[in-house]
Order: sequence, then structure tokens, then C-alpha cells
Amino acid sequence: MSSEQSAEQTSSGGSLADRISKPEDTKPADTTDKPAEKESIPQTDGSGIAGGGSDLHEPDYTVEVKLTDLQADPNNPLYSVKSFEDLGIDERILKGLVSMRFSKPSKIQERALPLLMGNPPKNLVGQSQSGTGKTAAFVLNILSRIDLSSPQAQATPQALILAPTRELARQIVGVIQLMGQFLEGLVIGTAVPADSNARPAKMECSVVVGTPGTVIDMVRRRIMAANQLKVLVLDEADNMLDQQGLGDQCIRVKGLLPRNIQVVLFSATFPAHVHQYAAKFAPNANEITLRHEELTVEGIKQLYLDCADEEEKYKNLVNLYGLLTVGSSIIFVKTRASANEIEKRMVAEGHTVASLTGGIEGSQRDAIIDSFRNGDAKVLITTNVLARGIDVSTVSMVINYDIPELYHPSAHKRIADVQTYLHRIGRTGRFGRVGVSISFVSNREEWEMLNEIQSFFNTTIQRIDTGDWDEVEEIIKKTIKNPRSAANFGK
Repeated sequence: MSSEQSAEQTSSGGSLADRISKPEDTKPADTTDKPAEKESIPQTDGSGIAGGGSDLHEPDYTVEVKLTDLQADPNNPLYSVKSFEDLGIDERILKGLVSMRFSKPSKIQERALPLLMGNPPKNLVGQSQSGTGKTAAFVLNILSRIDLSSPQAQATPQALILAPTRELARQIVGVIQLMGQFLEGLVIGTAVPADSNARPAKMECSVVVGTPGTVIDMVRRRIMAANQLKVLVLDEADNMLDQQGLGDQCIRVKGLLPRNIQVVLFSATFPAHVHQYAAKFAPNANEITLRHEELTVEGIKQLYLDCADEEEKYKNLVNLYGLLTVGSSIIFVKTRASANEIEKRMVAEGHTVASLTGGIEGSQRDAIIDSFRNGDAKVLITTNVLARGIDVSTVSMVINYDIPELYHPSAHKRIADVQTYLHRIGRTGRFGRVGVSISFVSNREEWEMLNEIQSFFNTTIQRIDTGDWDEVEEIIKKTIKNPRSAANFGK
């Protein structure tokens, strides 16, 4: 989510260096030629191959753990586990894990699972890089806690998972289905916005996955019973608690649930102000955090294009089309209107693209994301609705057509949204694979936001010269045609 600058002229009369000050040159880090390391038995991320997921090839990083109860004894056996069997997991769930090709816990799971699954249940605030198994961790905890011993229990909601979008909610349902496929009586309900002409059915299920507003509506209309819930999970928790509207809805949902419910918050990013709020939302929680410098996504070659104006942005996007379809690509834009306009122009010029924004009705959104997952559509234009959590194994390139930014009415300048940048580029280069992110920069403010992103993550974003498209193609192809970029990498 490198400032290798040059003074070449762009097609619109002058490089960005002519309009703004040029930073110091820094040699970019090249991640494309590292040899691939394969495990004898590969693991998969939570969404699984059947759900368009991909093989887990975990980057090497260190997880720091803060334990409220065990801080005095870091050698306590609950500090980590080296196998799923060590947790005393139901054989049927272990069988589900094997079918997903999880051979051993990832580093985040080593630390998180003993804390999640201990008794009495404790709250957890967990931070982990994208694609390190957090979904599988909280699903495993849920499946181990729910009671499926009677038809009545099977039809009673006992666990609730909240996600910011219907797309992520559907993906999580897929994880539960895979891991719980050998559990008799497991019923999963989805509480997401229905199409305008649809009527929601009563939630007779043991696990509910949904979005906050729909869950509130269902509980208040008594379509969903909340009195027997044991576990509440917020996926992409920083976004859920910080985003205007969603945060209020999450508080209202929690107010409708039993007071002794186990609260689990997971996200790849936790800004300081959100982390403080999360501690109140999940009181007395154990915490798992990553060091700040370990937040950037490994294996992603981060580039930027110097564009003179908005029209040149579009021309550069069209010039990149051939590379966008080598694998699959996601183009992130600022607004729904931009997404619709770019889609119309590209389709009119004979290019095959799809667009997905929050303004599209539910069933149509499902069809679009399914089409993208199975490869019928290779280029997807979207807003931040798909910036978080979505895993499509074939994505080899992400375009930041618009630099992500925070909106503060009283701010004197535009402010980069560094967290969203990280989540956006994390749609590629997942689980040890390599990928490319390209950010379009067309004015001084956007250049300053890009510098803000580089400084925050202590990373480099390399400039590529659009004056020589052969060179541009060479740089990008070197990454996306690397064996580590393949969807089946690690198999």
C-alpha cells in the first residue's frame, strides 16, 4: 500500500520535476529476483482454492505479543503452539484444516489461537499482515466453541462475524464452509443488504456473517436472535470502528448482544487512535501487534507514473491494458462516477473491463466479483469497497488511479490515507507471491501524498518513464511473469 527520479520530458510538456521539487535519489529495492522457497506441504489462505484463494507462502516477520495474563512468563506453553493438534481441536475440524491444506499454524496463528481458544474466553485485539491466516484463526475459534448437539442449537445463532462489505462477508462464509465441512449440523447465515425487492428470511443458523447495519435491522425485527451469541468478531476492525457510520453501527450491534460475549478484533492495520478505541470496545483484551516497519507488503514492486493531468492518467491506463490482462488487475479510483466513466470509455474503445462500486445492487455485485474470481473479467475498476480483505489469487497488478486520501474538512492540504494504500496494494503479492502496484501522480498535492506514504512505511516507490513504453513493459513484465507471481505459487 523509489524515488528514482529523472528529468525526461513527458508527453504533456515537462516532467513532474519541472513543476515541483525533486527528492533525493534512492535506489529501489528489487524483490522480483529472490528465489522462491516452497514448503513440502503447502498451506492455503482462508478463502481456499475453490473460493479463488491462493497458497500461503508466509513472509518472514516477527510478531510481538502483549498478554494481559501471561506477561510475567513469556516461556509459558500458552505463548505459542507448533501444531493444530496441540490445541485439542475436534478431529472433524482438523480434517477440514487438512482439506484446506493448512499443515501447521502460521506465526500469527501460533500466538493467537491459544489466546482465542483458552477458557474462560478472553477478548483479543489482533494485528497481522494480509494473508497470514487471521480469518482461519477466528473461524477455528468459532467452530470450536459452538454447540451443534441438537437441532435447536444448530438453528440458534452462537457466533457473529461483522465485515465492512458484502464481498468480504461472502468470502468469510466460504472459509467457514471449507473448514466446517465435516461438522454435521453446521448452518451458516449471511446478513448482508438484500436487493430492494427481496425479503430477508429468519436466521436459523449457528454462525452469522454480515454487515453491521443489516445485523442491527435483523435483530430489532426479531429475524435474528442475539441472546445466545458467544463470540463477536470484527474483521478489518480498524475500518469498522473508524469509518463514519460503521463505527456507530458496531457499537449499536454490541449493545444488543450478551455482555459476556467474547470480542475478537482483527486487522492488518491499527492506527493509534483506533487502537485506543478498540481497547475500549474489547476491554481487558490480549493483544497481538506487528512492529511498524513490518507493515509493508513484501514482494510487491511499488511504482509510480508521472502524469501531466487527468486525461494523461487515462491515456496511460489504456497503454497499460495489455499488461493488466497478463493476470488479473484491480484499478482503484476515488469515486463511483470515476469508475463508471472510465469503464464506459474503455469499453467504447474495445477493452474488456468490469466495474464494482457500492452503488450497485447486491446480487449484481455478487455476479461481478464472481466473474472476476473465475477469470471471465480480468480488469476490475472499483472504489475502496474492495480495498480490504478480498483475496483473488490471479491478481498480479494494482493501479492506484487516484492516490488514496483522508478527508478532513478543516485540513489545509490533502492528506494521504496510508492505511488504505497498504490494503489496496495488498490485493496483489499475497502469501509470498510477487506483484506490481502502480500509482498515478498528476499534481504537486498527489506527489506530496505519495512521499507521505513512502516516509510512513520507510519504503521506496520507483518512478517509471512513460516516454519509453518498451522500458515500462520490461520493468512490469519482469515482475508479473516471475514464477512467484503465479496463482498456483507454493503448490
